[in-house]
Amino acid sequence: MTSKRRKNDTETVGTGKKKDKREETPKISEITEDTDVRDRVKVAWLKKEHLSHGSIELDCRPFPHCVIKNFIRNEGFLENLEKELLDLNFHEKSNDLYKFKQSDDLKKRKEAHIAGLRAVLFERFRLWLSSVFAVELEPVVDVSCAKYEYTDVLLCHDDELEGRRIAFILYLVRPWESSDGGTLDLYSVDGNNQPKDIVKSLVPSWNTLIFFEVSPVSFHQEELLLEWINPIYLDVAYQAQVQEEFEESSEILLKNFLKEDKFEQVNEALKQSEIQWVKRGPPNKRSYRWAEQQGLPPCVSACWELLSSEAFFLLLSNFTGLKLHFMAAGDDTDEEEEEKDEERAAGSTDPEPRAAPERQKSEQEKTSADLPVCPEPSTPLCRGELRCWGHGDYTLIHDTNVDSMEFALDLLLYFGCEGWQADFGGFTSYIASGEDEELLTVSPESNSVALVYRDKETLKFVKHVNHRSLELERSSPRGTSFYDFSFVYYE
Repeated sequence: MTSKRRKNDTETVGTGKKKDKREETPKISEITEDTDVRDRVKVAWLKKEHLSHGSIELDCRPFPHCVIKNFIRNEGFLENLEKELLDLNFHEKSNDLYKFKQSDDLKKRKEAHIAGLRAVLFERFRLWLSSVFAVELEPVVDVSCAKYEYTDVLLCHDDELEGRRIAFILYLVRPWESSDGGTLDLYSVDGNNQPKDIVKSLVPSWNTLIFFEVSPVSFHQEELLLEWINPIYLDVAYQAQVQEEFEESSEILLKNFLKEDKFEQVNEALKQSEIQWVKRGPPNKRSYRWAEQQGLPPCVSACWELLSSEAFFLLLSNFTGLKLHFMAAGDDTDEEEEEKDEERAAGSTDPEPRAAPERQKSEQEKTSADLPVCPEPSTPLCRGELRCWGHGDYTLIHDTNVDSMEFALDLLLYFGCEGWQADFGGFTSYIASGEDEELLTVSPESNSVALVYRDKETLKFVKHVNHRSLELERSSPRGTSFYDFSFVYYE
């Protein structure tokens, strides 16, 4: 199909070439300009509740999805957009899953109305989605045009691809009935998260946009954040402030991090419960007590689950700007990534030590390399442990510490630090390799999260807890120890 151009669409210049047409920017639904509606959609999405307001409808059955009717307000723009799209070259796509025709990526198309739609999706609508989902979305959107004809099909699938967070469809379909086929079928899932039954079918309709979240992060994990974390840290604008401060100094302290009730539950459980603390050594490297996740009180185990969840990886990415999860927005250049790869490679060129006779490691000799790794190897990794610190405990800098061999983000979440003073020891000290001068000191502070990004030339140790810590016996009937979750996250 060909499309006629209006006389003013192009003009001839001296070289005989045509000047690019001016971008036509469409007006999108007024719903996206109403901050009250936006906030209502955000809350409904988080709570998995149904919402209907004007031209927008959010439904959570079988999973959250949103329909915006009359997405583009000017009908003339839509008609010209349709003509430009139909004038593109389409490629036949056919395999076991689908059969349809698809255009090339529309990122670089210069047609006025295609460029205008792209601008709206990449900017205004993307920012609206970022606010609704409370996550920073990358400024690049994959967008193409698909054309379905008689007998074409796209069978049951998920849209989960690396880096993809939200999928959307803008229908430019003339009057259509469900009997014509082509419905968007939404499936329920079984206990193994596999598609089971079609529970809802959406009929394509002109100028209707449908979007839904594409994420390996389960609803349960999202609810973990809402249940545990101080709401201020889930606000996108505040996360941007945190990231700006973190990027200036590579460290930050987030106070009152957990909701007060959750913090108190864990704090009390650590002090009162019969947790099996095990001494970790050997003494020429470390001396403190730690506990495995199995056998912990439910609230303490749930806190551990929070810190190792994929949802928390994404939250930390928003705090730091680091790409701790493949779905996180990242702005590292290729050159920066290559430099990191080269440094990692340089750190692994040491000759292998001679093999020693194999033997079982004692509990005291286990290092951070033996700690639980989370989550799956296909995603960025973290290592974590729950530690108890008291009189005589410490860690030393030693060459075999696996945590010092990579670029990493350290996290410390403290409990039971009431009355703790700096001259008791127990603080974490960061120094440059080969130097004695401290770069940074992190002191224990209850319900505070310390985040520190370090390279392999930055080393750390926990200062010896000295005899002065026993002064707490006079002021605190609950003992002279404090606790921390110590996690290390890798890009």
